[in-house]
Amino acid sequence: MEGYGVDEAVIALKLKDASNWWHDINESTLWQDRIFHILAALYGLVAAVALVQLIRIQLRVPEYGWTTQKVFHFLNFLVNGVRGLVFVFRRDVQNLHPEIVQHILLDMPSLAFFTTYALLVLFWAEIYYQARAVSTDGLRPSFFTINAVVYTIQIGMWLILWWKYIPVLVVLSKVFFAGVSLFAALGFLLYGGRLFLMLQRFPVESKGRRKKLQEVGYVTTICFLCFLVRCIMMCFNAFDKAADLDVLNHPVLNLIYYLLVEILPSSLVLFILRKLPPKRGITQYHPIR
Repeated sequence: MEGYGVDEAVIALKLKDASNWWHDINESTLWQDRIFHILAALYGLVAAVALVQLIRIQLRVPEYGWTTQKVFHFLNFLVNGVRGLVFVFRRDVQNLHPEIVQHILLDMPSLAFFTTYALLVLFWAEIYYQARAVSTDGLRPSFFTINAVVYTIQIGMWLILWWKYIPVLVVLSKVFFAGVSLFAALGFLLYGGRLFLMLQRFPVESKGRRKKLQEVGYVTTICFLCFLVRCIMMCFNAFDKAADLDVLNHPVLNLIYYLLVEILPSSLVLFILRKLPPKRGITQYHPIR
């Protein structure tokens, strides 16, 4: 029985040390700055990759204008670039008043991130319905309508909070974005899954079938998990102060969250979709419009 008491004391001591480690880093100004600068550098790197890819595509096929592929890379550059700047000046952002300005600067890139990856859902939906000889005329208006509704509701809540700070509305804003993230996750599961199953039914000898199958499968899985984790974390963020991402003294949580829901997914998707359109004169190119 004495041995069990010693073991329990050792475990309790280790848990206390782990708790102290977490607390010390979170409360350290030096570690806060280090972690936020690491996040800024990672976002800057992803933004640079997206910009380089956009330039390479434009140089390869300049005659096609702003296709969905180009818009996707441009939005990736914009979202990651703005997010990187926010983390560079994170301490200044935290001191902005009224407080709603902080929420806007922290949450607007998340809305743009939703729009960026909703483009992939739109593109896959168009491919799926075209392959089944179903009209796609309503898809793009639906895409713009959904985005307009999401932005209107979120901006409306920001304006109310600007006029009068209501704590319940802050919680509601976070819950709303959790719902938007769940909607995006289900969109990837629905259309990514449908396209994956459709490609599986293609003849084995179809050119590019296996590569396209892997591409759709990987991107669907990554984006579904990304938005699902964002949904869960936003729910915790809304109701648990210990999971608040909008404060300076939770840098470790910020590092884990933004790595999982933005930096890592964006990096993997950009890598998977790195293929350039063929050079002119080699083969016909059908742009992602």
